[in-house]
Amino acid sequence: MKAKTKLWFTEDGKTVMGAGRAELLKSIDEERSLRKACQKLGISYKHAWMMLKKMNEALGEPAVVTVRGGKDQGTFLTDLGRKLLVEYDMNKKMINEAVGDETSWENVSFKLSARNKLPGRVLEVEKSGLVSKITIELEPSVLTSVVTEEAVEKLDIKPGDRIYAVIKSTEVMVAKAVSKKESVNLDLKESDISD
Repeated sequence: MKAKTKLWFTEDGKTVMGAGRAELLKSIDEERSLRKACQKLGISYKHAWMMLKKMNEALGEPAVVTVRGGKDQGTFLTDLGRKLLVEYDMNKKMINEAVGDETSWENVSFKLSARNKLPGRVLEVEKSGLVSKITIELEPSVLTSVVTEEAVEKLDIKPGDRIYAVIKSTEVMVAKAVSKKESVNLDLKESDISD
């Protein structure tokens, strides 16, 4: 069995972008044409147009623009559209790496060797969008870990907290001991797990 996740961006409760809209933006960027992007993806023009309309309404500004006439005509991503696509791809990659890495599931239950788990104290939590930077004091050093904002919120990490820096060969994760009364839920729905 393999765990799978779904990623989507929301704004004030409205879906801005999920996998379908991200693929549409990528195809528009490659084809420079909404009609060609639709043909490439095998979706109707009307369906694509409605997806973009809902995205623009949720954002309050356009993610794509259409230029008519002349040699530079076509449909193009705006700076906002490009930024959204980069953020989506970055977050999707980060989530897929975490879910696909078997050791990350072991870390949830703290089955770690002592050399991989360093106790420390949180000096600062800097939230910026979907990711957060945690500055951890590990006597006599200071370490910075980049994690999802969701992880910071679920673990309720704040300055002064005692946490563990969990070291892997490619990344530094964080863990916070919870009392027996508390538990950490992963918020995975049955539909997010496939075999």
